[in-house]
This record gives sequence, structure tokens and C-alpha cells, in this order.
Amino acid sequence: MSSFMDFTDRSVIVTGAGSGIGRAAALTFAERGAKVVVADLNAQGAAEVTAAIESDGGRAVAVVGDLSEQAVVDEAVATALKTFGGIDVLVNNAGIMDSMSAAADVTDTEWERVIRINLTAPFLLARAVLPHMLEAGRGSLVFTASEASLRGSAAGAAYTASKHGIAGLTKSLAVTYRDRGIRTNAIAPGGTITNIRLDVDKDALGPQALAPYMGNVGCPAGAETQAAAIVFLASEAAGNINGAILPVDGGWSAV
Repeated sequence: MSSFMDFTDRSVIVTGAGSGIGRAAALTFAERGAKVVVADLNAQGAAEVTAAIESDGGRAVAVVGDLSEQAVVDEAVATALKTFGGIDVLVNNAGIMDSMSAAADVTDTEWERVIRINLTAPFLLARAVLPHMLEAGRGSLVFTASEASLRGSAAGAAYTASKHGIAGLTKSLAVTYRDRGIRTNAIAPGGTITNIRLDVDKDALGPQALAPYMGNVGCPAGAETQAAAIVFLASEAAGNINGAILPVDGGWSAV
């Protein structure tokens, strides 16, 4: 194993780790020696991923709950510190889609839920781990942004706003902490095969307006492809990469 991609004895928190990109990232970190906090709202998914890591000789612990709640964030951080002795990497991956709604059609409930889970929760986690990374003098934060962080034609108003927020937060953290040994980057996935399902009214304005642009998505990637990019950005191989929003989209962003 290349030393640049070796996470032996490193502690990693992965959110949304019970399925999809988060699951693939948790397993990949563990394969490279990391001790993994598997954080997810779904208890069964978190337990299955934790068991898979342990059955392969790795170390993992599950934290179950809604990471948009401060108490769950505090539990995830405390668990990493108590069980593994520190926090070297935070992967802010958990998120939800919107219903592709145009701004005039977004309900308060949809807006607040999407922003809370996709933007506020990652902020709360970043804020919680930073003191420990600053004390250690090192750390890496990796966010799952989106193609919707780069353009206005990849999702509805709420999701697009939340993922543009992730891009801005990533860059702000990168600049603020670059001289303190902490790097912050994000991947921007394009079409990816996961268990996320869309609840979309195809006759509504949002889906109708966005449909012509969806032909540019190209061939969807597997979750493992996105996970590989996350692990790379967290690793020493990306030691001078900071503040990057890395498209992992098969060229969609180049269209």
C-alpha cells in the first residue's frame, strides 16, 4: 500500500455511511487501515457496514441518529474521541435530494429540511471536529458537494442552494485553516448509482425546465468511484490540494 494512501491508525468519521457513497467510502477507508465511525440515520445500514468492516479485520463503531441535531453531532465526535483517540478525517457525505421544485413551488417544509440536512448538518460537524484537529495540528475535511454546486440546471432550488452552500463552506474552511495544518475539499458527483429515489411531479415547472439539461449527465458512476475520490482528497497524496471542488461526473461539468 502506498504510504500516501495509508490511513493506518487514523480515525475517520463518515456520515451517511450506511449506504451509497458513504458506505463505499467507509469500507475503502477501512481497507486502507482507518478506524471508522459509521454515522447514519439508518440503524440497520450502519450496523451492516460496521459488521462488514469488523469481519474483514478492521475497526469500526456505529453512531445512529439525525446529524442535523446537535446532540447526535456531539455523540459522533465523542465516540470518535473515546473509541479511537482522535479525529483525523471528517467526511461530510450525508444528504438528501429535493423534488426538483422551482423556487415558487418550494414549500417551507421542503426548503428547511433540505437546507438543514445538506448544509447545516455538515457545518455543525465541521465546527465540532475543528477544535480537535487544531489541537492535533492536522486534519482533513471532505464534503460531498454535487454537480448542483457548479450549475443551476442539475436539481431544484432547495438542493441547488444547499450544495452551492457546501461549495462556499468548503472554500471558506480551506482559506481559514490552511496555515493550521487542516485541508478542506469536496467532490462534486454527477450521476451516481445509489439508493436515492426522487419524488418528482413531472408536470411541474421545475422538472420540465430542468429536463432538457439532464441529457448531459452521461454514464452514471458507481458509488465506489466517488468513494475513491473522497479517500484520495483525504490522503497525503492530495497533501497540497485545498479548497478544491473536484467534479467526479464523467465530464458533465465540461459540457
